[in-house]
Amino acid sequence: MITELSGASSQKAASLRLRRHLPGILSHMALIAVWYLFVTFGHVPSFVMPSPVATVATLAGKNYDWFGNSLVTASEIFSGYILAVIVGVLLAIAFSWSRAAEDAVMPLLVSLNMIPKVALGPLFIVWFSYGIFPNAIIAFSISFFPILLNTARGFREVEPELLELVRSLKSSKWQTFMKIQLPSAFPYIFSGMKIGAILAVAGALVGEFLGSSRGLGYLMLQVQVTLDTAAMFMAVILITLIGVVLYGLVIGLERLLIVRDARVQ
Repeated sequence: MITELSGASSQKAASLRLRRHLPGILSHMALIAVWYLFVTFGHVPSFVMPSPVATVATLAGKNYDWFGNSLVTASEIFSGYILAVIVGVLLAIAFSWSRAAEDAVMPLLVSLNMIPKVALGPLFIVWFSYGIFPNAIIAFSISFFPILLNTARGFREVEPELLELVRSLKSSKWQTFMKIQLPSAFPYIFSGMKIGAILAVAGALVGEFLGSSRGLGYLMLQVQVTLDTAAMFMAVILITLIGVVLYGLVIGLERLLIVRDARVQ
């Protein structure tokens, strides 16, 4: 009986998830259909806009090493993003514990963030040569600041009355942080992480455009010379899929931590 109830509950949960995600799936399918119809019946030249079929065909038709280049780009995006999350959250924690540190460091970070990252690209190449590392640093530099700002705001937005109550109960600073400030800041932290995930993809691509010998951005520059627009479209799709995977992982982690925190409370 318990097994049947558990199975029915799982089926109901799966049905609810499908219903929730169905509009998004249908919108993607509609976009592909519009793309196909526009190219087919609009008589658009293939070098201007290829059909979806021609785009997918490039995966097997030519030796572009899609897997290797996708792996390089994904490595740049994920490594730069993870570093941005670690540094951004740790700095926000330090700022929440020391107002003097925030007053001293935050203006400097704002000034540094105003530097166009495209202008730093050639310098990164001079300092670090070509490869994954300089592109990951560009992804880090672009995605870091929104994570820091949102996390720092989350730690500041805790209700003062709640903090006073906890302090009146003689809780330590660490207990106050772990039980009150951190859980309350989770929505802000993940909001910054979602923005950072989008910017990390753009940062890695900017790095590959400026100087790289591998990656999907580098491949796009190579096929641009031969007007292989289908391969360019495929590279864009693969970059988008990498970004979607990263964004989905952030959402999954958010749900995991928030649900676990709700159960503990």
